Amino acid sequence: MQVFHGYDGLKSSARGAVIALGNFDGVHIGHRAVLDLARSLACEAGALLGVALFDPHPRRYFAPEARSFRLMSPARRNATLAALGVAQLHVLEFDQAMAQMTPEGFVQTVLADGLGIAGIVTGADFRFGAGRTGSTLELAQLCEARGIRSAFAELEGNGADKVSSTRIRQAIHDGNMRAAAELLGARWVVDGIVVQGNQRGRTIGFPTANLNMGDYVRPAYGVYAVLVGIDGEPATRPAVANIGKRPTVDGVTELLEVHLLDFDGDLYGRELAVEFHDHLRAEHRFDGLDALKAQIALDAAQARAVLTHVAGPA
Repeated sequence: MQVFHGYDGLKSSARGAVIALGNFDGVHIGHRAVLDLARSLACEAGALLGVALFDPHPRRYFAPEARSFRLMSPARRNATLAALGVAQLHVLEFDQAMAQMTPEGFVQTVLADGLGIAGIVTGADFRFGAGRTGSTLELAQLCEARGIRSAFAELEGNGADKVSSTRIRQAIHDGNMRAAAELLGARWVVDGIVVQGNQRGRTIGFPTANLNMGDYVRPAYGVYAVLVGIDGEPATRPAVANIGKRPTVDGVTELLEVHLLDFDGDLYGRELAVEFHDHLRAEHRFDGLDALKAQIALDAAQARAVLTHVAGPA
């Protein structure tokens, strides 16, 4: 998959795709419905399948102080899109100029003159342009006037409401990783580099690999059964993870701590992919390290039992 930044001065080989337009954070099953329709339209038009998305996410642009919300790292998102057959990824800078474009200005400047697209697909509830004033009906009309094909994917339902990044974030906030996985179409994964910790876990027999959560959405604080992929290794490893502020030993610093079962090695500086399975318990303050050690042993045993029949890459 080729990745292009911006929409000005593109070579002819980077123009002319049928694009799926959106944010694609998580590449959830609703996004995949949009991609499926875009793939069909690309086949009809004899064009490449592309994706166009905004960076930074408009939500971050308009609310820079908002709490963390990302579902997926850019690298994992790109790899997922490539695996789904996307040939071109166009990353569009979301800045003041982009935010102030009228619907017609966006279609003319970005889609027609810039990307030179053959077609566009979005979800049926897509809004665009300054103040989100543009509808899919207006998008269809503006594209038709410029010889651009358009199609709009019906919203994917799951239970009482549409599949959306908002629903997935809420499931993760609630610690409901099974619901999040159902909506995503895959288990939720946090990618990160192992950072230096205080090594207190080693003193009680449970060394941990520590990761900062960055801009990822925060799950309910507590303990989880997880599978961990280590960069360069073909298979995942069972582990138990704690996300929170560690009230027994710190109470201030938020951290994702991962204890890999049956593993002894140096992970500092390595990239881990932490795949969340079940929420085992809420965060809790214990009366000293001995009580904490005993509980971690129970957590590790429970995680092992949960993950016994689970396999596959993170």
